[in-house]
Amino acid sequence: MKVERTFVFVDLSGFTMYTAAHGDVAAGNILTRFRAEVRDVAATWGIRVDKWLGDGCMIVSVEQDKAIRFALDLQKSCEEVCQPLTVRVGLATGGVLMFQGEDYIGTSVNQASRLCDVADHNEVLMARADIKHLPDGVVENNHAPVELRGLGTIDVVSLTAPKKLSGTNDTGELWTRSPFVA
Repeated sequence: MKVERTFVFVDLSGFTMYTAAHGDVAAGNILTRFRAEVRDVAATWGIRVDKWLGDGCMIVSVEQDKAIRFALDLQKSCEEVCQPLTVRVGLATGGVLMFQGEDYIGTSVNQASRLCDVADHNEVLMARADIKHLPDGVVENNHAPVELRGLGTIDVVSLTAPKKLSGTNDTGELWTRSPFVA
């Protein structure tokens, strides 16, 4: 079945070097805080953590604006929660195959992953062509085109927000989360 989704790949920048310098326990402590923060911010925006990828994750959203807000809020909160590490993020939106009901196959998945790979520390990258409408408070910054393995050269933007955006869900009570709210 083909569906449209927005994919967000997040990676803790410098995790491998941090682990080598400070040891597995210190790295595990940061990873624990990072994963808790990802879950909290995802719940705030009503989107799903699809899978954990070592020191990163793949997020899936039906609504592009929620994925963008999630990425920027996570970036801001991880500046404090994941110190001294930062996150880098890649986003992409498009039609993909839902494979066996639990995985996604398509260019958008690959593009989001590759954008995360080329993003700098504390940077959120998205293909300019994928942007439907930027949420209030989100700024599109020019960025040099990037060469993505297997996908060619992509015109991208760096997304920023001057402050943390407010979530749409009261995550303190399970029944107030989408889809239970009318």
